[in-house]
Amino acid sequence: MDIPDFGIPPRLARRMSMAEQHEYLRTKLTRRRTLVTAGAVAGGLLTGCSASGSGDGTAAGPSASASTLTKVPGSAVAPFGRHLAFGADPKTQMRISWQVPAAVKKPYVRIGLRPDDLDRRIEAEVRDLKTPALQGIRPAFEQYYVHAALDTLRPGTTYYYGVGHDGFDPAEPRHRSTIASFRTAPATPESFTFTAFGDQGVSEAASANDHVLLRQDPAFHLHAGDICYANVGGRGKESDGYDPGFWDLFLKQNESVAKSVPWMVTTGNHDMEAWYSPDGYGGQLARFSLPDSGFDPRTAPGVYAFTYGNVGVVALDANDVSYEIPANLGYTEGRQTKWLDRTLGELRADRSVDFVVAFFHHCAYSTSTHASDGGIRAEWVPLFAKHQVDLVINGHNHVYERTDAILNGEVGAQVPIGATTDPTRDGIVYVTAGGGGRDLYGFPAGVEESYEGHVTDRESVDSFTWTRSRDTKAESVHWSRVRYRGFSVLAVEAETGAKPSLKVSALTPTGERVDHFEVRRGR
Repeated sequence: MDIPDFGIPPRLARRMSMAEQHEYLRTKLTRRRTLVTAGAVAGGLLTGCSASGSGDGTAAGPSASASTLTKVPGSAVAPFGRHLAFGADPKTQMRISWQVPAAVKKPYVRIGLRPDDLDRRIEAEVRDLKTPALQGIRPAFEQYYVHAALDTLRPGTTYYYGVGHDGFDPAEPRHRSTIASFRTAPATPESFTFTAFGDQGVSEAASANDHVLLRQDPAFHLHAGDICYANVGGRGKESDGYDPGFWDLFLKQNESVAKSVPWMVTTGNHDMEAWYSPDGYGGQLARFSLPDSGFDPRTAPGVYAFTYGNVGVVALDANDVSYEIPANLGYTEGRQTKWLDRTLGELRADRSVDFVVAFFHHCAYSTSTHASDGGIRAEWVPLFAKHQVDLVINGHNHVYERTDAILNGEVGAQVPIGATTDPTRDGIVYVTAGGGGRDLYGFPAGVEESYEGHVTDRESVDSFTWTRSRDTKAESVHWSRVRYRGFSVLAVEAETGAKPSLKVSALTPTGERVDHFEVRRGR
């Protein structure tokens, strides 16, 4: 057996900083280990086949392509990586997506009200994603993603489904174990829970967060960008280190959750994959089907809105306004910000919506490694204030950090752990939930963590903000209320009734709570 080469190809190394070289090697090693244990690339996903075609079960190398095994019978190809997403109306629409390690014919979804009666059959489409070869670094890579649109569903109903293609029928007894389920949003608002984090990647911590997420029984999950980390550099350039096979591992890792919980993603800087399209979103368009809610999903797949129960959710692509990482700065020419203003206004005018939640990647307010992005503050924070958004969720910084209520750029009201805040009076709480599973960051030197059970009083924290010129502007902030350097999941309980509320908690992978607070309007 050949000894694997864990080095960086010289041509790539010359274009990477030392930090990027370290991250590339860490990612490459992690992926090799995961391949061995999970068998999640072609060798482990083609029944009776291996990545080398030898049938010996040897795991594929770091850039082995499933395209080498496209000419196999459909019966030998097992779907994997199922992930759900809402359509524009979560009461009646669901999108089912999955991956196959080789080309298949006539893919479809079977669906029904009982697992033993999947009588309805819906055709699916294959999106073939081809990653070009990069001489001396990686071979060409081909991946196949499959999508089905389910419309005219019944509100508040549990559906069972199975995915298949010619040669693989999920209704056959031998494949019945692949049948999964989901539930549509209720016709009228009911109390529910949703979860959120950013910056997950593929790791033991990421998998542990999936387990604690499932225990919350969420109606949906919000992933605030930096989804997979196949793109190591995260600068939105072709010089970023990149391994598309990491997506296979990510989708396999998260299938236990995403096959039943709608996994609503938006774009982070590591999701700008410059090899597919001018803005780098061709890969995301191939892998995910997200709501079409008034903004063009073909050019900005991470920009959409939906309403579930009494909560309106707005997903944004912060790459469009980020001063820190300007690869896509201004790519929508201001159209996203105008859409945001209009959409927030429409949600606030909807009498069935009690709360509005916005989520995106880069932070408007954080003191960790990337700190705060002045572009977010300039373009979107005034709109959040104008429309009295109730909660803002970010990733980007790999920690948990939560602000006091911020009003006009200052602390409108302190929100200690366990407190209740009113956005109509106090301002908006911003949560950095970047502990999804990727390597953790820290806080400025000398700044202590402060979280439930370990509260430390600190009047101010020295931090900085990114400016349009990509310089950093120092600032001493008073709004950093909770700081936790650990992996975590955000869980939000949306209560309806005479006194609606959002009960927000931060949970570690063991289920321990490190923060909680409540949002009530007009209390």
